[in-house]
Amino acid sequence: MKKTKEFWYILLSFIAIYIIWGSTYLANAWGIQSFPPFMFASLRFTSAGILILLFLIIKGGFTITKNQIKETFLAGFLFFALGNGLLVWGLQFIESGIAALIISLQPLVIGLMLWLVYKRAPGLMSWIGLAVGFLGMAMLVWQDGFVSSTHWLIGFGAILVAMTSWAYISIRINDRKKPDSIVKIAGLQMLFGGVMLAIMSGITGEYHRFYMDNINQKAIYSLIYLIFFGSIIAFSAFNYLLVKVSPIKVSTSAYINPIVALFLGWHLNAEQLSLQSMLATVILLTSVFIINADKHKSKKKLA
Repeated sequence: MKKTKEFWYILLSFIAIYIIWGSTYLANAWGIQSFPPFMFASLRFTSAGILILLFLIIKGGFTITKNQIKETFLAGFLFFALGNGLLVWGLQFIESGIAALIISLQPLVIGLMLWLVYKRAPGLMSWIGLAVGFLGMAMLVWQDGFVSSTHWLIGFGAILVAMTSWAYISIRINDRKKPDSIVKIAGLQMLFGGVMLAIMSGITGEYHRFYMDNINQKAIYSLIYLIFFGSIIAFSAFNYLLVKVSPIKVSTSAYINPIVALFLGWHLNAEQLSLQSMLATVILLTSVFIINADKHKSKKKLA
């Protein structure tokens, strides 16, 4: 049977969100070896946002309303300034693979948030998934020598805040009417988020601690990779898949990204991976699978 052009677009888009997004954790970890974290994240998203909006302006299809500015400003702050900025900041203290594994718990945070804030009680399977997830996280954190310092705990807390921020705005956006141009909205969110990250960089004094002489080639290549592949290509692929396939299939990236990040961190960055960490990984990803399967089942019943 001959494969259609759409089939190959979908396949390549899945490869993008599986592999590219999984690799962004290591790219960020390499980047902040030369750049301060908020500054590095700002350069990434400001550049990506400008490139996307310039492309739309050249095409002649760019208009914007006051309401879009308001919504994208908030989303840019929660998605990129807090959601990504604090994640990158936390990578100063936590290995990239472990950070990706922590972020994979976002479905658990969304489930709790829907229950506590929006009064949408989880189903039985979701409760089981939440319990399994907390067991996996406890197994990951409570192992000998894993929590190496107070800074590790601070980094862990920053990543949890980043994940909560991302989860909240994901729910808020999902409850609203879909925009007329997802690409335009994404570009505006990245631009606003990047500008706010630049402000955060200034407030925290990063500019005074930054020296051009410290920049190495690995950091430059990481930044270019994150702008074009991690932001523009992968995010476009993600939005394309949301239109072409079910969200449940798109959410499978939550299982693949941590595995890619753990492997790359171990193989290319000499990050340690104990047997207990690998077992915790299996348990955590199982909990994500249970919660997503329960969501899929609930949506079918609703339909």
